[in-house]
Amino acid sequence: MHASNCRGDFGLVIKTGDEYIESLRERKIKVYLFGEKVKNPVDHPIIRPSINSVAVTYDVANDPKYEELATVTSNLTGEKVNRFTHIHQNTYDLVKKVKLLRLLGQKTGVCFQRCVGMDSLNALSCVTFELDQKFGTEYYKRFTEYVKHVQGNDLVCCGAMTDPKGDRSLRPSQQADPDLYLRIVEQGDNGIVVRGSKVHQTGAVNSHEVIVMPTRTMREEDKDYAVSFAIPADTEGLIYIYGRQSCDLRKLEDSEIDLGNVRYSGQEAMIVLDDVFVPWERVFMAGEHEFTWPLVNTFSAYHRQSYGGCKAGVGDVLIGAAATIAEYNGVAKASHIRDKIIEMNHLNETIYSCGIACSAEGHQTPSGTYLVDILLSNICKLNVTRFPYEIARLAEDIAGGLLVTLPSEKDFKNPETRKHLDRYLKGVRTVPTKHRLRMLRLIENIIMGLGAVGYRVESMHGAGSPQAQRIMIEREEDIEFKKNLAKSIAGIKRNE
Repeated sequence: MHASNCRGDFGLVIKTGDEYIESLRERKIKVYLFGEKVKNPVDHPIIRPSINSVAVTYDVANDPKYEELATVTSNLTGEKVNRFTHIHQNTYDLVKKVKLLRLLGQKTGVCFQRCVGMDSLNALSCVTFELDQKFGTEYYKRFTEYVKHVQGNDLVCCGAMTDPKGDRSLRPSQQADPDLYLRIVEQGDNGIVVRGSKVHQTGAVNSHEVIVMPTRTMREEDKDYAVSFAIPADTEGLIYIYGRQSCDLRKLEDSEIDLGNVRYSGQEAMIVLDDVFVPWERVFMAGEHEFTWPLVNTFSAYHRQSYGGCKAGVGDVLIGAAATIAEYNGVAKASHIRDKIIEMNHLNETIYSCGIACSAEGHQTPSGTYLVDILLSNICKLNVTRFPYEIARLAEDIAGGLLVTLPSEKDFKNPETRKHLDRYLKGVRTVPTKHRLRMLRLIENIIMGLGAVGYRVESMHGAGSPQAQRIMIEREEDIEFKKNLAKSIAGIKRNE
């Protein structure tokens, strides 16, 4: 059994990006990458670009130009805090969240990894309050104190919901291996001991805290799996196994052009929890299986809203890259190219519109925390499972075949081959060949390579697969109301 390492405060200030990076050095986390333990995750060339993208969330909060968007007055402390640690108090907060996420997507071109933590905090704010109202527990009080800790220290939280699941046809308690869903294995006077794993964890290695939630609805027989808590990211017993990305070895090369996105990337990891002790003050659910569905549903609604902002922001970068490469290729004025860029913008703005709509239609929950319109947030995410793929396809169409046949940057550094590449890979005469190459690599990065973790495939499966959204749309739509509308207009009367 491993004890939770609840360290003291980092300092009650909103950190700059540099201060955030330095704070990560204080942790003692166990990270594995390519089969080896990473001695220094902060400066590892594969990991560091993803840390850089999180750092932007701090720098934006310190920029007077974005102060109203990226910071807010805490309802708990009255102090100015980073919006990523805030509990939504009105629909204005919900709309500002989407606008902030789009801005950060525009600035990084990748996933900046703080949305899941923000959505976890707000979901738990709603659900722990209602849980206490029914059972007389003190989870909401504990949770509120935890949020003050997060806000006061300006911490990055990793929201950990997805379990490995094993055989999907079986419930958690029916699995041959009982740890394929994270569970409580021991309870005592001081806390609980948990065992299991969380997979596909965005920004896990770059976080200060890990917030664990159940991944699905639980029944009485699954109550050991109905658990939610928060622990420091370097708690003893936590192991991180870093996820691979296409073309990730390019980060180990002496290159820049081949990276496409020269500074930022996303990150996913598996978290293993090997008999980790969690003190009661950091436990927010322990066996109350009746509230697993409300927590999963509430978190999913918030997180599906998030995609209306971040995916639109990265989409802006991809559209800009496609329009730029069209100029470099000398085809920007062609009518079919212009039509394709119009369509890309139409799809991208539709994603954003859904994010704004579900925010503007949000409502206050019993806890006082504001929740998005659940139906519209699921509409938003279902669109995201489709539209980025079409935007990517159109970008590939505009870019041309060189997108996937471009030689290595090393060939451009070799005098014997550079003269030929400079000459024969040139587009418009006034544009340097290397500029054309950089833009092609950026498009490749977003749609096929290092940036794919934050755009293409992640758009399909992040925050739930398309079927999860369809199920929620069916549940939330009042089809009987619509049938009655039709019957009334057609003159069909009841009992006739």
